[in-house]
Amino acid sequence: MATEDVDSRFIDLDAWSLASAMEAMWEGQLAAVAAVGRALPAITAATDAAKEALGDRGRLIYVGAGTSGRVAVQDGAELPPTFAWPPERLRFIIAGGESALIASVEGAEDDVADALKQIDDVRLSPHDVVIAVAASGTTPFTVAALQQAGTYGIVTIGVASNPGTALLSSAKYPVLVETGRELIAGSTRMKAGTAQKVVLNLISTGIMLRLGRVFRGMMVNMQTTNTKLKLRAELMVTQIAGCDQSQAAGALEQAGGDIKLATLMVLGYDKAEAEGLLASHKGNLRRVFADLTHGHSE
Repeated sequence: MATEDVDSRFIDLDAWSLASAMEAMWEGQLAAVAAVGRALPAITAATDAAKEALGDRGRLIYVGAGTSGRVAVQDGAELPPTFAWPPERLRFIIAGGESALIASVEGAEDDVADALKQIDDVRLSPHDVVIAVAASGTTPFTVAALQQAGTYGIVTIGVASNPGTALLSSAKYPVLVETGRELIAGSTRMKAGTAQKVVLNLISTGIMLRLGRVFRGMMVNMQTTNTKLKLRAELMVTQIAGCDQSQAAGALEQAGGDIKLATLMVLGYDKAEAEGLLASHKGNLRRVFADLTHGHSE
């Protein structure tokens, strides 16, 4: 497998000047990001399928081992604060469990029985989406978890850096990102890890775009959990509703920090009316405005 092979160009990397080694590693990172471009059609198809499956009740379930598992957790953990993705609609199936996120757990990535148990324990529904990540595409834990998830007939997405591997052949939506040989053979925290992070960024953010959790380039479902984010929320409301910051702050306080709700309240709807509008449009502010504009033009 390319991710495990020694690259003859870097056979004496440890003897190079540090400046030259740094430049080579940087170039490897650029190449990893560029490799994602060739996978965009597959990434887009996977994202669209995930959005359709998830709707307003499905769960995102990330699967991985080692570096891939940590990258997966990093992506998923950002979804609740950034997009108010409900924590109960997010699961992580990691080889070795949570302790493996900060320390290596010996033999965990080979534990097929644990993979099957963790998948069955989450009680998959038809609306769930499983995203499994493994640079090699052969990690026994990750492959077994994805294959078991596939028996439930749900959307499964596999992300790997080697072609023709079990993870890709087992996924309903395979995403191959050929990052090739690492500068340090087998150190997939480098090129492959970078590519994985980019792919997961695209998939998760694309899902949130399609589910209406972004409006005019702003994360309007964001949770206002600190001073910086409260200020950002106020600025969002002022920009969308065309009001001053004090109006925005007051509306946000009444709306419990809900940016979309506060925006509609500034525009003249009482809280119950605004909640009703959002509910009838599944929380999609763009659809709310489109419907209101259409209604006013008739």
